[in-house]
This record gives sequence, C-alpha cells and structure tokens, in this order.
Amino acid sequence: MSRFKKKGGGGTPEMSTASLPDIVFMLLFFFMVSTVMRDSSMKVKNILPQAMETKKIKHKSRVNYIFVGEPMDAETYGNQPRIQLNDALADLSDIQSWVVGFRDAADEKEIKLLIASIKADKNVTMGIITDIKEELREVQQYKINYSASQKAK
Repeated sequence: MSRFKKKGGGGTPEMSTASLPDIVFMLLFFFMVSTVMRDSSMKVKNILPQAMETKKIKHKSRVNYIFVGEPMDAETYGNQPRIQLNDALADLSDIQSWVVGFRDAADEKEIKLLIASIKADKNVTMGIITDIKEELREVQQYKINYSASQKAK
C-alpha cells in the first residue's frame, strides 16, 4: 500500500488582489456620482427666514440665485446689505445684464421657464428686495421665487 503524506506547515495562502482595481473604480465612480459641487462661494451672510408653507422647485437647473445680505468682510464692504450674483458682489445695475447672460446661455424653450430666486437674509429690509424686483421687471423676468427654510412644527 502507498502512503499519503501531509504537507507540513504550509501557512495561510496570500490574499488575492485581482479584484482590488474593480473595487477602487467602483468607489471612485460612486463618489463622482454622489458628490455635489458647490456653485458659488458665499460672500454675504445668508440666514434664510422661516416659512409655514414652502414648495420645492423640481428643476433647479432653471433657477438663478440672487443672494442678499450683509457682507462677510465687513471691514472692506461695510455692513449695509449687498447683492451677490454668482461669485461676486454686484450693484442693482448689474442684475439686468446678469439675467440676459443666463437667457443667452439657455435653450430657447427654457427661456420662459427660468426663475430668479432671491435668497435674502432674514434681517434684510424689503426696500432692497423691491429694488431687485423692479430691475428684474425691466428685463421681463417675471418668475421670481423667494427662498425660505421650513419652519419646524
């Protein structure tokens, strides 16, 4: 009869790294898809007022935000409410050209669907908001949204 010998002390086998690139690319793809890039950096303080009833906008790509509030850098810009369009502080006279720029970049079908959303700080007076609305009317931007946070019940 023949004898069977056992191999002695082989130890644990090495871990297979064949699937490691697949896992790395899957994680990379997941984070690329789920990460939201910030559109603009805030240059004004913006604590939204609270509202009892709010409604979400479905197509946020059609929304152009106008931020209004006290500047973050009060030493340079003072402490009066300022307007921020995209990444820069602006004056009331800049609003019309800003809206026209968004209209030029949009498809012809979506021009009537564009919304100007005013994200004003809760301490801003209505005077500057009314001035912004008048500038938007001059350029026939009639869809205006006021952003607010949902009031806790």
